Amino acid sequence: MKQFLDDNFLLETKTAERLYHDYAKQMPIIDYHCHLPPQQIAEDHQFQNITQAWLYGDHYKWRAMRTNGVDERFITGAATDEEKFLKWAETVPYAMRNPLYHWTHLELQRYFDIHEILDAGSGKRIYDGASAMMGSSPYSVKNLLRKMNVKVVCTTDDPVDTLEFHQQIKADGFEIPVYPAFRPDNAMNVSSPETFAAYVAKLEAASGMEVKNLDTYLQALKSRHDFFAEMGCSVSDHGLEHIHAADYTEAGVSAAFDKIRAGRHLSAEEQEQFRSAMLVWFAEWDHEKGWVQQYHLGALRNNNARLLHQLGPDTGWDSIGDFSQGRVLSKFLNGLDKNDRLAKTILYNLNPSDNELFATMTGNFNDGTVTGKVQWGSGWWFLDQKDGMIDQMNTLSNMGLISRFVGMLTDSRSFLSFPRHEYFRRILCNLFGNDIENGELPADISWVGKLVQDICFNNANEYFGFGAR
Repeated sequence: MKQFLDDNFLLETKTAERLYHDYAKQMPIIDYHCHLPPQQIAEDHQFQNITQAWLYGDHYKWRAMRTNGVDERFITGAATDEEKFLKWAETVPYAMRNPLYHWTHLELQRYFDIHEILDAGSGKRIYDGASAMMGSSPYSVKNLLRKMNVKVVCTTDDPVDTLEFHQQIKADGFEIPVYPAFRPDNAMNVSSPETFAAYVAKLEAASGMEVKNLDTYLQALKSRHDFFAEMGCSVSDHGLEHIHAADYTEAGVSAAFDKIRAGRHLSAEEQEQFRSAMLVWFAEWDHEKGWVQQYHLGALRNNNARLLHQLGPDTGWDSIGDFSQGRVLSKFLNGLDKNDRLAKTILYNLNPSDNELFATMTGNFNDGTVTGKVQWGSGWWFLDQKDGMIDQMNTLSNMGLISRFVGMLTDSRSFLSFPRHEYFRRILCNLFGNDIENGELPADISWVGKLVQDICFNNANEYFGFGAR
């Protein structure tokens, strides 16, 4: 019987152990998609206790606690931070076989050198010990990034964001670049005249431009795209149920813009045409600047109307959706490609039944001009667990070149989540190690080790052009 979470955790063979310890473990981290708050980096925030760093905003843990019968008071409510942590500690033993169980104990080990199992009996002791460390200088936000050997961070930012904290980080000379990523989904949201009007007002304030019509709306957004580029941005991102690829005319989209600005609701067809046009224009701007564009597709969000109204979005009411993806995705990518406007692209699916669809879709638009130009991204959200990662890597291996894969990201709001990269790397090394020991791959450790290091760091560094060391 192996010890839980020892040095060879998830490594089933001696070859896997060698690949991880000699090749993968040493590689730095590029986190090219996350939701870390740049203000906390700029201010080198010091958390007062582990709850603030670990449980605030973590809807993965919140969902588990609710399932375990924990009252909302101890999740997002008025309970003290210690009380909330102890309720999480009570929940952890019931989270066995959920990735939260692994992540929880990996994070306790890697950040705090705590090797004790977290449960109701140890909760108070672990809370006190970890919180004492969290309050010390080595555990400030910047030092947490240094501790995990992070070399690049890309946050997720709306076009109307001021990026003032990115500017402050740069001005302060922090050695780890923190770049914004351009996420303009709100600029496409025309489901409500009131919501759209509020967004246009924010855009006018951010751009310093008056929005009178579609042309000036696009000019204002383009000015923000340009500003993001000045701030080092080279990545865009969309989080959509599916790609929008309806036929449209610019005149029709302009008329729809005028209609919603007049306070009138758009028809479903008008909304689809507007969103389709905006996606194309955003993609063309990305191509002009040589950016990487990312599309996260397939989440069915905000399912629980009662609790959404009570707690707001991103609090744990989202799930996998069953949207039709293939035809519209093909139409969208093909339209950009035939006009030579297809930027480097990463596609992520949330529904595992779409794995083969996404893996093969990328191959349709890899034209040899750029290594891995169109990528199938790592297991995302509900799929960034052991089975999801294995399925993604096996499917990618079968239908593409895993050797050119840009690897893992955290997609996280927590500064304690970087061991997810280690989790991914151990699974990756185990796959290659098993194949070698089964005689399915040659025992060329130096070559396979190089491929592992490429997937862990080098491929992303080259693909995004970060120049990190």
